[in-house]
Parts: sequence; C-alpha cells; structure tokens
Amino acid sequence: MRYRRAFIPGGSFFFTVVTEKRRPLFASAEAVDVLRQAFRTVRTTRFFQMDAIVVLPDHLHCIWTLLPNDFDFATRWRLIKAWFTKHCDPALRLPPNRTRAAKNCQALWQHRYWEHALRGEDDFLRHVEYIHFNPVKHGLASSPIEWPYSSFHRYVEAGIYPTDWGQGDMSFHGVGHE
Repeated sequence: MRYRRAFIPGGSFFFTVVTEKRRPLFASAEAVDVLRQAFRTVRTTRFFQMDAIVVLPDHLHCIWTLLPNDFDFATRWRLIKAWFTKHCDPALRLPPNRTRAAKNCQALWQHRYWEHALRGEDDFLRHVEYIHFNPVKHGLASSPIEWPYSSFHRYVEAGIYPTDWGQGDMSFHGVGHE
C-alpha cells in the first residue's frame, strides 16, 4: 500500500517532524535559533502561516495554513530540513547511512513526517492545545508557560490563553503522532 498525502489548497495542516533516531538536535537554544531561521528563510519565497508550533529536543509539532491555491507543504519541508542541515553545527551531523548515501543526505531527520489535514475549527483548536501541552506531556515542563520554544507565549500575549493554562491533568485523545 502506498501512502498518499492530503493535498488541499489553502488548507491548514498539523505536522509532526522527528529527528533521526530521536537524537536531541534541538536541545540547545542555538540549534532552535537555526531552525527558526530555516523557517524564516523558506517563508520568504514560499509563504505559509505558522499558526502554532512547539520544538522539543527530538521532534516538533506545528500547524501551518497555506495560501489559497497552494498545497505544496512537501517542498517547504524539504527546503526547511535542507537549510537547517546546511547551517547547523557540524557536530550535530551523523555520516549518511547506506540508504541515504546515494542522496548525499545528512542523517539529521527521519526520512518522512506525519501530517494531518485539519477539518474544521474544533479539530484546529484541539491540535493547537495538543501542541502547547506537549512539553508537559513529555515531562520537560510542569506547565506550557515554562517551555521557551512554543507559540504558547504568543497565544498568551494575544489574550487567547491565561498564563496558567495547561496546569493539571489535560487529555488529548486521538491527537498527534510521535
């Protein structure tokens, strides 16, 4: 069976992108800054709206909304991964493995990523909450406000969430893939 991606022009999509072998590539502020620059660089030529994001040491989740008549998130991910790989600290890179040697890829990223086309406002909001609660879920913070690499802070500044949102037991059944 072949995997088929959801190509919906102007759609909103939830993504999970994982590092190769779950290596903690984003454990340093410097690496996260390089990733941010990769996103900024790609957005200058292939715009998308970044609705929500969280960067954890070995994976990230985000929601993008594409422009009407645009469905090409795959090229954007290829460019972001390539830009990060080219500009990150060389110490983070592993030698290419045999299957990637022919493509001359650095072993920083899992080959694929997971995407989900968001279906309506409830689905969108459920995934935003999943993203913002993810550092707590993984034991990296006791509340979302404590995690520095998240759009949660932007949502608090906009008055969408109170600063104490996400403290306590939260459940997000059926959302996300890690």
